[in-house]
Amino acid sequence: MTGAGGRIITALRGLPRMLREDLWTAPVDPIPPVGAPGSPAWRPVFGMLLTFGAAAVSLWHVPDLVPHGAAVPEYVVLLVVCQALALLTGMWHPLYAWWASLVLMVVSVRIAEPTTAPGDLFPWTGSEMALQSGALFLLTLRVRPRRAVLALALSLLTGLVSSGFTTRAHNYSLDVGALAVIATVVIGAALRALRVARTELVEQSELTEEERSRRTLLEERNRIARELHDVVAHHMSVISIQAQVAPHLVENPSEELRENLAGIRENAVEALAELRRVLGVLRSEDAVADGLRHAPQPTLDRLDELVGKVRSAGVTVATEITGRRRPLPPGVELSAFRIVQEALSNVLRHAPGARARVDVGYHSSAVTVRVTNTAPESPVRRAAGGGHGLLGMRERAAMLGGDLTHGPAPGGGYEVVATLPLEDPS
Repeated sequence: MTGAGGRIITALRGLPRMLREDLWTAPVDPIPPVGAPGSPAWRPVFGMLLTFGAAAVSLWHVPDLVPHGAAVPEYVVLLVVCQALALLTGMWHPLYAWWASLVLMVVSVRIAEPTTAPGDLFPWTGSEMALQSGALFLLTLRVRPRRAVLALALSLLTGLVSSGFTTRAHNYSLDVGALAVIATVVIGAALRALRVARTELVEQSELTEEERSRRTLLEERNRIARELHDVVAHHMSVISIQAQVAPHLVENPSEELRENLAGIRENAVEALAELRRVLGVLRSEDAVADGLRHAPQPTLDRLDELVGKVRSAGVTVATEITGRRRPLPPGVELSAFRIVQEALSNVLRHAPGARARVDVGYHSSAVTVRVTNTAPESPVRRAAGGGHGLLGMRERAAMLGGDLTHGPAPGGGYEVVATLPLEDPS
């Protein structure tokens, strides 16, 4: 019991600080820029309606402060103008505007109380309910629900206290006024929750798309690393075998030659072991790669086989090879084949009924690959976050110091062009 009592005392001691922070010093939510997530398109219209509404409610409030048929004093005009301005200020500074509205409500109640007829609502007339509800609504849109509830409680408490200092009997409206302001706060809190949820959803969607692109890029890099591992491992194995066989091809090889060849073989074996140790984990994470561990990596010699498979899927594909066809560096052969493979896969997915064409050009210092397709027979809805295959093609070209361009082709088709240099880009 002592522990519970201590917690209650501590909470009561911290209550003034919490009220000061929540109802005065703590900032409100910033106004989202126009067009940003959470920024309603109807905000300018709402501002205009609020301006006209504040003016109308202020004029409606004048008869509550002045006896019927009496002249309107200047201080009453000043009061209603200040109340209208306080409501308008709530669009930019809702917390201070609510405080001003609360103070002005107390002043108007004290002015109107002596002349209020017994049948009129007191302390909150219809116009007072509208002004106070508007101030609370604008505040609730920009603060957390706990702060809105504290402001609501203080408004109700102020109305209750104002109704206690009277000089005559009145038609008390605390129940009706409480329902009005509570409903306003509930609606405002719901709209704020909807705005926050929408903003978080948009941000999460952007993060998800960014993460998807990053993951796809990493997966493609892993695939490239696995394939290059196979290419390099093959050549290192050949070097090791040649170094081992070379002494037997020479009559009476010198001891120095034997030692050098043995060193070459030893270095090749160590490099191969290190390469497998570093990149072997990539193999273990890919079941498909494990199944194809010993399969040779494809080259442009298998281009006809690839085109034949695409034709069997119902796509008309034409091929043309220019220049002298010759063996290329393994990395170039592999990347060129994969770029053609991915580009034709995109034709199958995104251009049903289109005709495709593959052009491979052999040049003295580079090989070019161009894959084009005509317009699809029927429009295809592109999935959100599509185009990740292009990331892999671009990554392959960049790895070799080449470049890749892609985009719409004349007539509604699409083209992918890759230029892969045959020399070391470094």
